Amino acid sequence: MPSPPIKLIRRSPDLLCLSFWPSSAASAADSVFVSVLILPATERGHTMLTLAVLLLCAASSVSTSAKGGAAGPRLNNNQLYKFSYTTEVLVDRAKGSKEGSAGYRISSDVNVNLVWRDPSSKDNQLIQLAISNVRIDHATHRSEKKNVLHGSTAESVLGKTKLAALTKPFLLHLKNGKAKAFYSYWAEPATIKNLKRGLASLLQVQLNTGKVIENDVSGRCTVEYKAVKGQVTRTKILETCKTAETGFTTHSQVLGVSRKSSSVTTFTLEDGFIHSAVAEETHSLAVNARRSAAATVVSRQTFTFVGTEAGPLEAAGKDVAGVVKSIDAKLAAVGIVAEKVKSHCKGCPSLFEHWQTQQKQLEPASLSKATAPRSFLALLQSIRKASKGEILTVLKSASKTSLPQVVDAVTSSQTDASLDAILEFLNFTDAKGLVLQERFLYACGFASHPNERMLQVLLDISKGKIGSTDIKESVVIIMGALVHKLCQKGGCNLPAVVQVKKLILDGPGSTQVESEVQMYLLALKNSLLPEAIPIFTKYAESEVGAYSTIALTALQRYNVNLMTDAVKQTVNRIYHQNRRVYEKNVRAAAADVILSSNPSYMEVKNLLLSIGNLPHEMNKYMLSKIQDILHFQMPASKVLRQAMKDTVSCNYDRFAKVGSSSAFSGFMAQSADVTSTYSLDILYSGSGIMRRSNMNIYGASKGAMLHGLQVAIEAQGLESLIAATPDEGEGDLESFAGMSALLFDVQLRPVTFFKGYSDLMSKMFSMTGDPINVVKGLILLTDHSEVIQLQSGLKASAEFQAGLAIDISGGMEISLWYRESKTSVNNRGALVLTGNVTVDMDFMRAGVEVSFEMEASLDFITTVQFSNYPFLVCMQMDKTTFPFSEYLTKYESVPSGKSAVSHKRRKQLVPGSEFPLHQENSNMCKKVFDSSW
Repeated sequence: MPSPPIKLIRRSPDLLCLSFWPSSAASAADSVFVSVLILPATERGHTMLTLAVLLLCAASSVSTSAKGGAAGPRLNNNQLYKFSYTTEVLVDRAKGSKEGSAGYRISSDVNVNLVWRDPSSKDNQLIQLAISNVRIDHATHRSEKKNVLHGSTAESVLGKTKLAALTKPFLLHLKNGKAKAFYSYWAEPATIKNLKRGLASLLQVQLNTGKVIENDVSGRCTVEYKAVKGQVTRTKILETCKTAETGFTTHSQVLGVSRKSSSVTTFTLEDGFIHSAVAEETHSLAVNARRSAAATVVSRQTFTFVGTEAGPLEAAGKDVAGVVKSIDAKLAAVGIVAEKVKSHCKGCPSLFEHWQTQQKQLEPASLSKATAPRSFLALLQSIRKASKGEILTVLKSASKTSLPQVVDAVTSSQTDASLDAILEFLNFTDAKGLVLQERFLYACGFASHPNERMLQVLLDISKGKIGSTDIKESVVIIMGALVHKLCQKGGCNLPAVVQVKKLILDGPGSTQVESEVQMYLLALKNSLLPEAIPIFTKYAESEVGAYSTIALTALQRYNVNLMTDAVKQTVNRIYHQNRRVYEKNVRAAAADVILSSNPSYMEVKNLLLSIGNLPHEMNKYMLSKIQDILHFQMPASKVLRQAMKDTVSCNYDRFAKVGSSSAFSGFMAQSADVTSTYSLDILYSGSGIMRRSNMNIYGASKGAMLHGLQVAIEAQGLESLIAATPDEGEGDLESFAGMSALLFDVQLRPVTFFKGYSDLMSKMFSMTGDPINVVKGLILLTDHSEVIQLQSGLKASAEFQAGLAIDISGGMEISLWYRESKTSVNNRGALVLTGNVTVDMDFMRAGVEVSFEMEASLDFITTVQFSNYPFLVCMQMDKTTFPFSEYLTKYESVPSGKSAVSHKRRKQLVPGSEFPLHQENSNMCKKVFDSSW
């Protein structure tokens, strides 16, 4: 093995400093310094002097290294470096597919030479790059039939102008291995400049290990370098990249989209310059609730040294700006960060033309089919690109039956033009327009990424003249939902948010009208403002049962950490009736808050001790609630088990109470991605008439929770119909029945079936049994849009949207002749999700679409026969058999009109089922249906 090169650094009569380094070292930074101290024998005892001189020598060696070592790659003067360069992009579903990914590859030759170097710093260089011999082909093998590039050339694909621009030389200013400026021509197309930026960014490298912030084509990013023996690995932390192009996503994590990204470039260096650079960047996007609905984009760059030949001489000049000007006055520092690229759709239909093709699918008769949400999503995409005038034309031309669905689509698109159009179209002073006005308000409440302007619009509407009282209530309630979403994004201090917060926080105390107080309390329930907790705590003890119920159900939605001792004391007072008598449904709501707020041992023990001293049906409800918590392993189950070890609080006398009220929870679906649960709580009065029915559906994914649905039916003051005695504290209640719905974390305006004895009697004689609609329409569940800037200079756009056509209705029937009542909650829905990842560079387009769709229905029916006590109660929760389909589409096209599309479809039937409840309910249902024959 040859001996390593040795260099003399310093010599004196008594001191010799040497430096040696392995022949494979990349720079002086890898050299090893050794100092040899030569002292006369008489002075060898002077150890302190020896140490001092040794340190001085070492310092001298390090200083020499710092001055001589390269900070980045260096080019030699009068040399032309020749490279081959390839960049490719592929899009596919996450797991890949047999027929290969969609995508394309651009190959070329690249010549690199030094234009100028700062005489005082070898690492301050101006470099010229020139692309030539451009080829474009598919990234994976294609048959001739599916090859849209067959027989084409780079000029036929790119066009003569763009090819000339791409092959025009450009300049890069490198200082210490970092890109300080990128020089090209402003007149060049943005796509061409971005491709050049992608190549230039590949030359940016530092030769020592460390973490830095760099500017390149991807934006301003944190980058980590690892240098080992002539090889450097650059890992870009893509989550840190800051660019001008920002997207948006759904506020709910359960309904949202997750992205995993990586970017690694490996450099090999020889003779102080890059010998090869291989970069691979991957972005995978998946729907959180169904991670198989995922797409991936992969970008690769390969830059390989071919050889050198004699090149141009270094230009003279004092600074970079002067040298650039002397080369070409039109060259400009255009920035290395990628430019925005406007996509132009050639031959695409106008919004009105698109609407004409989709209109039939948005008629009410089609709303239970998957074609409705699919057409809704397609129309929404067209609306987002349309002007106010175009949108108004569609609104004015839509039929009376399809118009509500158009209002859903226009509002859900959430652009300035769509908001302007819908506000001009709707007249809130006209009470006859209630249906369209409410559809607009609900679409605002479900908005995926609302902004301050949307909230300000609702605030302005609330201050103006509103023809319908129901609409006035809905406006305020929905404003609370928007406040919550804006605060989640850090916008709690926006002027409009501050105004609305003051309005709804001051609202309950500013009026004596019962419906208005409820309106403000429901708005606060939607807002989930921590400042509202004292207000809810106050109204929880109100003498008005409706106030107490809203306040207690609102407190249950807050984070457990916000449940202070003062709140818990209030809720316990309500349940135990320490100050006054409360309605059963209020006490039941208080018990729910206690059991869901990390109860203490004493709180649980007192709850157990109360059983046996409650009204009959309340006893049974509490027992069923406790058994459900233990069975379903809820957070309170541990402390419940501890308290139940005490035989005073847990014994046969307490746990053998009879009744028909119940509480039960179960799983609707379980998978690795999402867990869906349901709960059914039903509380009866002592006379056998339903007091409260509550159905909830939750979705959980990766630690996040979504309250997907809550339908609560309440009834009171109906004992006079069957000459029964009201329960304690409920003798003076006005006859009332109504339904309240919470959908995707948004509380909607409650619906009243009847209120007052006269209204009750008129409804009794006219009751048809037909359900009353609570919410109907098209909802944008998932809405994710982003532009992914790839290191190669190419851009990928990702669009994921899920649309839901939903129809929730409920009804209540009472038959005095048969002494039977029946309540029903009917849920009908069709869901479609589409995910598109597209790379569109004007000259070629490649993309993948993953999607799935399903149609389903869920019915909850409660039948009660109160001819005898204990009365017979049967609860049924049925899911019908429904189809589930998945699709995969890949597409490629070029400007000439050639295109290739591949489709794949998988369909299956999901069997229907009746969701299990407790065994006692099954036994009761047998008796109910046996007695009905």
